[in-house]
Amino acid sequence: MEDFRKEFPVTESYTYLNTASCGLFSRSLVAWRHQHDLNLMEGGSIFRDKHKAHIREIRGRLADFLSTPEDTIALVPNFSFGMNTILSGLPKNKKILLLNGDYPSISWPVETREFEVCYANIDENLEGNIEQAMAEHHPDIFAFSMVQYISGVLMDTEFLHRLKAYHPDLLLIADATQYLGTVDFNFTESPIDVMGASAYKWMLAGYGNGFFMIKPEVQSQILPRTIGYNSADFTFGNKDEIGLIGHMEPGHQDTLNYGSLGESVAFLQNIGMEEVENHLSSLKSEAKKEFEKRGLLEKAVTVRENHSTIFNLKGDKELFEKLKENNIICSLRGDGIRVSFHLYNTIDDLNKLLEVIDQ
Repeated sequence: MEDFRKEFPVTESYTYLNTASCGLFSRSLVAWRHQHDLNLMEGGSIFRDKHKAHIREIRGRLADFLSTPEDTIALVPNFSFGMNTILSGLPKNKKILLLNGDYPSISWPVETREFEVCYANIDENLEGNIEQAMAEHHPDIFAFSMVQYISGVLMDTEFLHRLKAYHPDLLLIADATQYLGTVDFNFTESPIDVMGASAYKWMLAGYGNGFFMIKPEVQSQILPRTIGYNSADFTFGNKDEIGLIGHMEPGHQDTLNYGSLGESVAFLQNIGMEEVENHLSSLKSEAKKEFEKRGLLEKAVTVRENHSTIFNLKGDKELFEKLKENNIICSLRGDGIRVSFHLYNTIDDLNKLLEVIDQ
């Protein structure tokens, strides 16, 4: 795969293993953002008058990238905003299944509302735990992260297909913030009903932009009260005809941030997501093998066949500081040190990490 270090300058100075915390800006994206703001400065409303066409272009690019119709995509500033909006449109008597220890932006919006909540544990038997919770509690909704932000445990997509086949009325809501941008994904063929993501991590689009995808057949089941002039496409007479996507986009859309998302999608498409996925598959397989050899991984990771691009290594703050001294950028998360690999990482980055750990 092409060496992207020149396109992502941070990687020329550091061994950057922290995409799970913050994805990197590319030189080409910064150049586009600079030109965007120059155009806004020089044109004002003349430039802004084109924003609706620009937003349609971004939505279309996302639709192509994720294999879903344009009218299933809502552009939102981040996952948390979208998740709260979705939940505000669901009946209060719903029973929702969560995963113990999942990302707070999944759990907290559910737990602070008047839903009945039940849980399944995250461990090496994750899918079995979910099946047991389904049989015991009979939830209406299952809300979860595709990739666990601390451990990197990856949800089995084949299991989700089986789960949906056995429980066709179960609403599946997924946080894909730590997932999309690492795989070649087709939302239309996915069993997931509602999927959202912030785009500042693996999508490499910076902050202030994200999106939700909602299958057409479930849109009528979600009725949030959020509303604004943009919801009605700036037409007063459309106020009583607003669909779910309009309710999720109540205000003026920012062409800088959403434009950054569109540019990053184009960047990933030019590389080819199949190539990105193959590169990451090879890199994470080698990483897992080396981490296992050194006893750095928990059982919940070692016994599972498929894993994400995120690993939580056994290590303390002293080791974390040692890594920082050697210009290796990662994060303290949970009881260990979280490292994560993206398209700009290579086997040399893994070897540098292992070299410091082995010292």
